[in-house]
Amino acid sequence: MDFNFSDEQVQLADAVARWADKAYPFDRRVATSKAGGFSDDAYQEMAALGLCGLVTDSDFDGMDMGPVEAMVVMEKLGAALVVEPIALTWMASATLQQFASSALKTQWLPALASGEKRLAIALNERGGRYRVSVCTTQATSAQGAGAEAGSATLTGSKHVVLGGGSAHAFIVNAQLDGQPALFIVARDAAGVRCEAYGTQDGGNAAELHLDNAPAQLLTTSGAEASALIEAMGIAFLAAEAVGVMEKTLAMTVDYMNTRQQFRSAIASFQALRHKVADVKMALELARSMSYYATLKLNAPAAERRQAISRAKVQLGESMRFVGQTCVQLHGGIGVTDEYAVSHYFKRLTQMEMTYGDTLHHLGVVSDAMDETAGVFA
Repeated sequence: MDFNFSDEQVQLADAVARWADKAYPFDRRVATSKAGGFSDDAYQEMAALGLCGLVTDSDFDGMDMGPVEAMVVMEKLGAALVVEPIALTWMASATLQQFASSALKTQWLPALASGEKRLAIALNERGGRYRVSVCTTQATSAQGAGAEAGSATLTGSKHVVLGGGSAHAFIVNAQLDGQPALFIVARDAAGVRCEAYGTQDGGNAAELHLDNAPAQLLTTSGAEASALIEAMGIAFLAAEAVGVMEKTLAMTVDYMNTRQQFRSAIASFQALRHKVADVKMALELARSMSYYATLKLNAPAAERRQAISRAKVQLGESMRFVGQTCVQLHGGIGVTDEYAVSHYFKRLTQMEMTYGDTLHHLGVVSDAMDETAGVFA
């Protein structure tokens, strides 16, 4: 199997890296975080590059690319600590393309691809503990002669809706006649209360409360669609994490070559060089599992679920180790808010707990093992 990127994929990565280096310096990222964790100007710049429609079909004004292209883009955006949640747009677009009606596709996909509209994913509830299958939000089909097909009202609450502070609408899971289904709920609809807040890594999230809020049915295959959304979220997060860790390591090496003790750069100290080698190994393990997760997105559901959880376990361990070790190699300056490494460390720490922490996914992997775990099979 050839794991080399194509010329088009390399050119795409280079274009995104050039934009990030020129247009998204650390100062802009800090200003965006202080302003609420989202910059519409930066998001529109990415839309102008075609990134918002990266995975959208060309029939809906998209670039018609796939998971591998999304992976190489997320690595470069992660290296720049871009806080605008463009991965959520890809997740919403892919879900609409696979499950939505023609009318919903026509309504939403071109608007998402152009950057005109943004959808956030609202699947988690307080009692779920990372399990999107836990859903108490209730949906009631609209009744009456004037009711549109697929219209309903939702009642319930969603917890830690990433990107919710900057979304125009939400993809929400709810129980419809006792079965999980997905709906689209407009932010400004009656009965919708969205409590936005900043997150520790500089982005934004929200608590979403619905009280007989009008909604449009996206699909009755709620369990299947939710599992796909979760898998995409983890795969995109893994790619972003690789970019964040790669940049964190590069900044640490630069610092070690500059910082001196006893009239020598600390990069010359053997014990610290061994630490850097360990960090590099953790990064490459994470990169391999990021590739693995991306390549398994189109696998059967059970196989994909195991692959995604395996990847998240390794990514979680690598993110924690790389972040903590690089901060230690910097010393006190590594935890100051004015220094970039502290922001990379906070991002890695939050990513480890996003879409399920390491222990949660280790449980998923272990639950699927048989008595021999394949050793003697």
